Amino acid sequence: MVNAEEERRETVSDQESKAAAEAETEEEAEKAPEEGGQQDPEGSTEEAESAETEKTPEADKAGREKEKKGFRKKSKEEKKTEALNEKIGELEDKVKRQLAEFENFRNRTEKEKSAMFEVGAKSVIEKMLPIVDNFERGLSGLSGEEKETPFASGMQMVYKQILTEFDNLGVKPIEAVGKEFDPNLHNAVMQVESEEYGSGIIAQEMMKGYTYRDSVVRHSMVAVVS
Repeated sequence: MVNAEEERRETVSDQESKAAAEAETEEEAEKAPEEGGQQDPEGSTEEAESAETEKTPEADKAGREKEKKGFRKKSKEEKKTEALNEKIGELEDKVKRQLAEFENFRNRTEKEKSAMFEVGAKSVIEKMLPIVDNFERGLSGLSGEEKETPFASGMQMVYKQILTEFDNLGVKPIEAVGKEFDPNLHNAVMQVESEEYGSGIIAQEMMKGYTYRDSVVRHSMVAVVS
């Protein structure tokens, strides 16, 4: 009886073991497709990553070449712009120098023209002064009756007209009698005694002097009190 009971237990145990093994086999079979399905995406992702990894150097190279081309192009444009700016600066500097030289030339020409005009005017005035001196001598030698004659009146009018034109040109007579002697304006030809004027004062004028635009054309010939 005991042996039969043990055999029955062993049989039941074997059946349970077989059932468990079959169940485990079925679970593994069900898991296998799922695991295979999960591996496909991973495989495709790895392939995509590897492909991307393979394409990246080429893309980087192309991008670098493009950047180099753009940089080279930009550098050429910058060099061209710098050259143009340098040329413009040189031309502007040249124009400024030429304008400055022209301005200096114009100022120098104006000064030379003015100096030449003054020299020419002085030369003409110096030649006219003896004529004025003769008018003064002739008029001063007339008597009262002679001064009333038409001839003397005409001479007086011509004399006044000359003095008026001299004044318009800037020719002025130098004051002498009663003034202190000035070597820049007067030329002392003699010394005299005078009760009316003090020492160093001009007492007599022998020849009238004239200035032209503050420049002496002819010094006055004077006698100075000693």
